[in-house]
Amino acid sequence: MSEHKSKQAQFIQAEKKRRSLLAILGSAGLIVVALLGWSALGGRRGKYPSAKASQGQILIPAAEVSDGRAHFFTYQAGETEVNFLVLKSLDGQIRAAIDSCDVCYRGRLGYRQEGGFMVCNKCNQRFHSNLINEVKGGCNPVPLTRAIAGNQVAILESDLIQGAAYFRLY
Repeated sequence: MSEHKSKQAQFIQAEKKRRSLLAILGSAGLIVVALLGWSALGGRRGKYPSAKASQGQILIPAAEVSDGRAHFFTYQAGETEVNFLVLKSLDGQIRAAIDSCDVCYRGRLGYRQEGGFMVCNKCNQRFHSNLINEVKGGCNPVPLTRAIAGNQVAILESDLIQGAAYFRLY
């Protein structure tokens, strides 16, 4: 092989290695972007504190949720994480709801609190916190039956298991 052909082969070999490296880096970059997107769309674990059931109910200390702020929790219903919220509304009532609604649930974006209102993160509809558990349907937060037992807020595990339908991937 001539010297010219030998040098040409070296450059071709180096070019092939560089292309292979770029292809590997590009693939790794796509994987990272896909994982970040999956996380942003609800594939993440541990978004909120975990709520555990005991004897068919979840008990949350009332003092923890009596500051006027919405407190979000996650209950593991089989393979599905069910997010829910508990807050003491402006009228002094402790209220609870699935962090979803009948209309926007497929977006799995839930609600945020703005003062005395809960706001849907998908459509930006605002709902007065005094109406949680009072009004249902549409884009209102899905009500959860709750009871005050001593100094605990009690939510039925069966209600959260039913609420899993709002969080399953279809």
